[in-house]
Amino acid sequence: MAANQSVDTRDVTDLLLQDILTGTLPAGTWLKQIDLEERYDCTRPEVRRALDRMTQKRLVQHIPNRGYQVHVVDERRSQDISDIRVILETSVAHLMIAHATPEAIEALRALARQFDDMSFRGSILEHYDANLAFHRALLELARNRELVELVSEIRQRTVSAPVSQWRTRARIEQSAREHHLMVDALEAGDLAELKRLIEIHIRQAPPKA
Repeated sequence: MAANQSVDTRDVTDLLLQDILTGTLPAGTWLKQIDLEERYDCTRPEVRRALDRMTQKRLVQHIPNRGYQVHVVDERRSQDISDIRVILETSVAHLMIAHATPEAIEALRALARQFDDMSFRGSILEHYDANLAFHRALLELARNRELVELVSEIRQRTVSAPVSQWRTRARIEQSAREHHLMVDALEAGDLAELKRLIEIHIRQAPPKA
């Protein structure tokens, strides 16, 4: 059972969320309760609670008389979510710059390098976590805890993030470059460039030829 080692210390909801967000359980997957009980070595009530919570987050949909399925995000909804993130994250870019101490800059550079490293040597979960760590640290420079948590919740509405964002090595390498460029813009105090980079990064524009 893939998740057994973590069951003692992590909630079943967290384990299911992790598997959905990393694409281990891809969009469209039917979630049979008996399979999840075995996968996470847990009880039926724990599985039901986890599925209900994922349904509330709109990561799982309940289809009457058929069961639970990992939600398939349509292109329109994905675009709407990206639009919301761009509005929120670019609106506090000036605060990120204002609070970008040398120590914060170095910490972000280290997280960008960690993403680079995980791109070649890490598992898909390590890669995914390294990306989240960079973006959370960047957003935390705005010093608005509610905004950080809101963006974190919004990010979860686009399921199977590594699968959808990083289909090719070129896309992974571009994401890595954008991380470093954002830190450069932050250090230079270049507000317009930081906003531009945040937007193209969120929208996942295709790499230039």
